[in-house]
Amino acid sequence: MSAIHDAISAGGDKPSASVKVWDPFVRVFHWSLAGLFLLAYATGDEIENVHIAAGYTIAGLLTLRILWGIAGPRHARFSEFVRSPRAVLVYMRDVALLRAPRYLGHNPAGGAMVVALIVMLIGTCTTGYMMTTDSFWGAKWVEEVHEAFASFTIGLIVVHVLGVLVASFEHRENLVKAMITGRKRAS
Repeated sequence: MSAIHDAISAGGDKPSASVKVWDPFVRVFHWSLAGLFLLAYATGDEIENVHIAAGYTIAGLLTLRILWGIAGPRHARFSEFVRSPRAVLVYMRDVALLRAPRYLGHNPAGGAMVVALIVMLIGTCTTGYMMTTDSFWGAKWVEEVHEAFASFTIGLIVVHVLGVLVASFEHRENLVKAMITGRKRAS
C-alpha cells in the first residue's frame, strides 16, 4: 500500500502536497552565509587571512542576494516579503497570541529579519574593509563599530533561530528542513 493510502486507511488525513518555495540560490546563499559568518566570527583575531577572505566572500554573497531580491523568483524578491513596520508589529502580536497566519514564503517578521541581517552584515563588511585601508588603518573607533555590527548580528541570529522554532511549532512545519529541501507543504 502507498503511504497516502495507509494514512487514509488508518483514519488519518490525506498528507498535504508540498510546493517548491526556496530556489537553490536562496538555499545555498542562506547556508553559505551562516557558515561563512561563523567562520569569520571564530577567526576574527586569530586567523586574519581566513577572517578577511570570509568577509569578502560574505560581501559578494550579499551583493548577489540583493540583486536576486530584485530580479529573482517570487519568494526570493523583497517586494514579496518586505512589509511595513506596522504589519510586522501586527504579525508579532498575532504570534504572541498563537494566531499568526501561515505564509508560504517569509512571514512579515522573517522579512524584517532578512533586511536587518543584510543591513548589519553590510555594516560589518564595510567597516571590515575600512580597517584594511590606509585612511582607517589602526583607527580604534572603526574596529569598535565593526565589532558592534558583528555582535548585533549575533543577537539577530539568535532571534532568527528562535523565530524559526516558534513558527515551526505554531504552524507544525519544519522550517529548517524547508530551507534545506526548498519545499513546504502547500496548505
